[in-house]
Amino acid sequence: MFDLVLACFLGIACGALTGFIPGIHVNTAGAIIFASSTFLLGFLSPEFLCVFLVAMSIAHAMIEFVPSMMLGVPEEGSALSVLPGHRMVLEGRSKEAIRIVSLGGFGAIIVTILMLPVFAILLPATHSFIKPFTCILLFFGSIYMTWRMSNGMRAFGWSLILFILSGIMGWTMFQTPISSGLAMMCIFSGLFGISTILFSLNDGSFIPHQNKFYDLELNKDMIKSTFAGGIAGSILGFLPGFGPAQGGVIVQVAMGSDGEDDTTNFLTSISGLNTSDTLFSLFAIYLIGNPRSGIAVYMNYLIETFSISHLMIFTFTALTSVAISVILCLKLGDSFSRLMENVDYKKLSISVIVLMIAILYIFGIIYKAPLPYLTLMLIASTALGLLPHYLGISKSHLMGVLIVPAMVIYFTMFT
Repeated sequence: MFDLVLACFLGIACGALTGFIPGIHVNTAGAIIFASSTFLLGFLSPEFLCVFLVAMSIAHAMIEFVPSMMLGVPEEGSALSVLPGHRMVLEGRSKEAIRIVSLGGFGAIIVTILMLPVFAILLPATHSFIKPFTCILLFFGSIYMTWRMSNGMRAFGWSLILFILSGIMGWTMFQTPISSGLAMMCIFSGLFGISTILFSLNDGSFIPHQNKFYDLELNKDMIKSTFAGGIAGSILGFLPGFGPAQGGVIVQVAMGSDGEDDTTNFLTSISGLNTSDTLFSLFAIYLIGNPRSGIAVYMNYLIETFSISHLMIFTFTALTSVAISVILCLKLGDSFSRLMENVDYKKLSISVIVLMIAILYIFGIIYKAPLPYLTLMLIASTALGLLPHYLGISKSHLMGVLIVPAMVIYFTMFT
């Protein structure tokens, strides 16, 4: 038992590190562990490695919001938080933003665990029934979400165009000889990272003094948003083509918000969705035998028979990880916000852009990706990511980059 406790703490430490480094996805660290599993299993148990992976993924999902909001550097799960969170930082409200996402992430894990018996009854049959109709659900759901999040016909027209263009970009990128993980890193860096930072620079933004006092009260709306994020993250198990990014759009529609006018509740639900989806992707191995994330895939290979005892161990690991990660998120976030006050925003922004590009090309060289493809897609995604800022519409519509390829895949699968 002591070895599993050790694995949990080591995983939390590794997840905090990967979550705090811009552009590093938790699946990258997971892939390294899995690639080394033949050697590691010589002196470690499969349960040790799986507990490590669970703790790392939960800690990463919590802490990744800090660089996402403060630097404008997104990953799939935190992409929708970039604009409202980054705006709070530019308003001197970084401490408040950090506490909002911490509360949402912690609460959603509790909600997901409490709802497990319900999902154990409903998910297996519902998943089998819905799967053939996934393409139809994605199509009509996307049209409805685009309409609900648009203010007038002009905005709807532009939103639909951006949704389609981003979808074409996503499909094109996944057809190139570039690994899917690297492709997503490139696309999200351009659509939500570099484009957001460039617009902030052009808009004359600067980092103000960060308010040490914050007005954050746990009210009925925040509790409702926490439940919304937790349940939405779990419901993604019923929708095979949806990930945390698409689920974030569902939450926006359900709340009747675009993330611009109700920042507190929006961030609470988005952070909750991200962490609950991370945990539920592990539950899905036991419930439907379908791992729904890179980490879950690795665990499915490491453990031949996923039993109820494994489920209990990983649930306890998730509870421990999220409790410790809340503390780390608060401490690291507050320290980082103090550090940012003494840094020139323009220099910091340029440095972050350079760092993102450097990390992208380093991984491109490691994975032997064709760099011309990578360069062209980075430029195109950055240009496309700038358009919503100038058109005055939500960047959520750029999630077509993942939804459209999923629609095409499920259409060809069941036709």
